[in-house]
Amino acid sequence: MELRRDHLRLYLVTDPVLCGARLVETVQAAVAGGVTMVQLRDKTGGTAALVAQTRAVMAALAGTGVPVVVNDDIEAAVAAGADGAHIGQGDGSVAEARGRLGAGKILGLSCESVDLVRAARGTGVDYLGLGPVFATATKGDHKTPIGFDGLAAMVAAAEVPCVAIGGLGSDHVGPVRGAGADGLAVVSAICGRDDPGAAARAFFEGDDT
Repeated sequence: MELRRDHLRLYLVTDPVLCGARLVETVQAAVAGGVTMVQLRDKTGGTAALVAQTRAVMAALAGTGVPVVVNDDIEAAVAAGADGAHIGQGDGSVAEARGRLGAGKILGLSCESVDLVRAARGTGVDYLGLGPVFATATKGDHKTPIGFDGLAAMVAAAEVPCVAIGGLGSDHVGPVRGAGADGLAVVSAICGRDDPGAAARAFFEGDDT
């Protein structure tokens, strides 16, 4: 699947604790509410569990056109037939990840500074995840928050589409767009809610872009 900028408009990153046994149902409801891309992130379950999780989510979203990517675990992404993968700075090189994924798959990269954004130029990544904009409890080892000014500087240095991440909620749509990012990546703002569909729809209220 080829990445479009509008795929990043509302990007859901799943959390196994917040979603619990209702992961597939949470993702389905969130996509029905407007989520445009899904990243499956599970740091503790292991590759086999992540493969099963990815296959179940992809089956549930068949026909929606919403890309499903796997966080960090390239082996799981390939085995599950995911639309791509997302890696961090400590997860090996972009070239290695691209080689294992193959052509035609989406590859995202996390960047926490302008220097890292510049270093990503020409590497073949399809999009960048920029942040954290704010501190977030869903990732305890995150770097220093960059704020919206830092986000704007990083977007300006990028040559590919960008999605902002880190402590973001529906009230941050305007500032994120104002900083030039293509969309917001969220975890607890959707996964941690009783009604994930309504939580997703809240991001579109008053957003005419």
